[in-house]
Parts: sequence; C-alpha cells; structure tokens
Amino acid sequence: MKSFVLLLCLVQLWGCHSAPYATGLGYRDPACDDAETEQAALAAVNYLNQQVARGFKHSLNQIDKVRVWSRRPFGEVYHIEIDTLETVCHALDPTPLENCPVRQISQHAVEGDCEMQVLKHDGQFSVLFAKCHSTPDSAEDVRKVCPVCPLLAEVNDTKVVHAANAALASFNALHNGSHFQLLEISRAQLVPLPVSTYVEFAVVSTGCVAGEGTDAACSQPVKKQHGFCKATLTEKLAGEEVQVACTIFPTQPVALQPQPDAPTLASPTPAADQAASPPLVPSFSGAAIVVPPMMVSLPPPVHRKHYDLRHSFAGMDSVESASGEAFKPKEKPAVTEPVIGGSAVPVPARCPGRIRHFKI
Repeated sequence: MKSFVLLLCLVQLWGCHSAPYATGLGYRDPACDDAETEQAALAAVNYLNQQVARGFKHSLNQIDKVRVWSRRPFGEVYHIEIDTLETVCHALDPTPLENCPVRQISQHAVEGDCEMQVLKHDGQFSVLFAKCHSTPDSAEDVRKVCPVCPLLAEVNDTKVVHAANAALASFNALHNGSHFQLLEISRAQLVPLPVSTYVEFAVVSTGCVAGEGTDAACSQPVKKQHGFCKATLTEKLAGEEVQVACTIFPTQPVALQPQPDAPTLASPTPAADQAASPPLVPSFSGAAIVVPPMMVSLPPPVHRKHYDLRHSFAGMDSVESASGEAFKPKEKPAVTEPVIGGSAVPVPARCPGRIRHFKI
C-alpha cells in the first residue's frame, strides 16, 4: 500500500513538473518584456495620459507584474502592474509622448505606480480598470545625484503663487494676443542661490485681448487656448526680476453644455450615483459585457508638491476585492533547469521587466 501511494505521488509530481505553468487555470503568466505584454502596458499608459488633465504626462518605465486571463465569450484581460515616470510635457500639451523627455532625478523626478486591467480583443486594447498613484523621489536620492539641486516646493506656497502671478502678468503685458488666466500651478522649486523661485504653470485664454480688461471681466471664448509657462522670479536688492517663457497650444473648441429644457437622447447617471455604486467586475468564467472604467475626478489637495495620479482615478474600488482570491496574482514557484553535473541552472526571472529610464 505504501508503495502504491508513493508511486501515485511520483506520477502527480511528474505531471505537475511537465505541464506548462498555470495550464487549465484560466490564465497564463507571460514574461513582462514580451511584445504583447508591452503593447498592453503602452495602451495602459496611453489611457492614463488621456485621463490626466492636470500635472504632466507619464512615460512607461517598467512592467512589474502581468497575468493574462481568458475572457468569455471573447478576448483576454491583462492584469498588469506598471511603473511610470513623469515627463516634462504638461498633460494638455499635444506633443506626442515619444517626444516628451522624462524628468531627470536632478530635477526631482516623480514616479507613478499603476494597476490596470486591459482587454485585448481582435488585436485591439482597451482599459477596463485603472488605479494609479504617484510620488516624488526622496530628497536623499536627489541629494546623492545633485547636492545643490532644489527640491519640489508646495504649489500654494506664498512665494510660488506670487511668482506665478507676476510671471503671468509679465507675459500678458508683452503678449499681443488673447489675455490669459492662470489655470494651475504644476510644479515649483525654491532656489537658494541666487534667491529665486522657479515655477511651471498652465494657462487658459479668455475673451479679452491682452492689456485690455481684467481677469474678472474676461469670459471664456468659444474656442479656448491652453498654454504652459516656465518662469523664474529672482529676488534682487533693487527689486524682483521675472523671466518667463510660454508655449501656447492650438485652439480647442469648448464642449457646449446641454440646457435644462433641451431634449437629450439619454439621461446620464448622476455622478453621485456613480460614485456610490460599486464598479462592475468583468467575468473571467462566463459571459460578460465590456464596462468602461468608472472614474470620479476629485480636486487635488491644496498643500501638495506634485499632482498625484490618484486624483485622476479616485472613487474606483479594487476589482480584486470583489472577485475573490482566485483572481489575485500569486507568487510563481521557483523553476530551475534539470540538474547537470550536480548544479542547477536557474531560469532568468520573467518579471519584473527591464527598466527603460531609471529606477527611483
């Protein structure tokens, strides 16, 4: 009897060793640097940049984890975790992402951490679920690279707000086109020597011409223009010196708001109801309907040094919590090649993937 039990155990062990990992479990674990995995990650980053209206665009830095689930009646869902890095392009900047350099550590880089579910169907990728947050690099890491480089300052610091307003006033005084209003202060740094304030901010056009009227008297035009400015206000004995450079983006039509008495084809669900209702979870074992991600955009806190990505995807519950333990990514067992000459040759790690820029 003992021999039979031992034989049965050996047969089961041989079957587990010879079968591909995760066969029959409804999912597979591709390598993080596989071509299709990278396509799903790039689709996730593209979606992220489409949703973010404040702060800066983000670029893919590393794929941390990936698991692909079969989805009935069609397609596959990539449950993917990625790291991103903030670029120098503002979220409203139409410059293609591939032309936006990543902000370097010496400039106090910001890293994003995202968990997403990306549906692949007929070769097309679409995002079903998104949850992100971002954090600036630590002061210690910045000091290691550049001991004298300034760190990020709070965007509502009195010096920062004064520098942004002074720079915008200087730009409007020299600009012959539309009068611009301050849209947001995106980032700022207090420079010790020479004593100055560096600030980056977004602006939006008004219905007034520069030099005529005030912000209070200017209304939003039918076609508005956004712009992005970088400025330095230097404190000197004789007063302040302002240097500002702005890039104005092409005009964008303003979406007309429906009137209360105007007929509509469909009544949208109130935002409050969407926030209160739990997000629908895509089914991985039965028939399912593609449900767009539910998002509630919340204003960022006043005291902040950067725009946290979590404010673009606030109000979204984790799909893992609703789908149970079966959906949670699990640690894969260590796999080694057969022993040759008394030593085992380890298989290269499939995840996390390569670092495209730098790790912070």
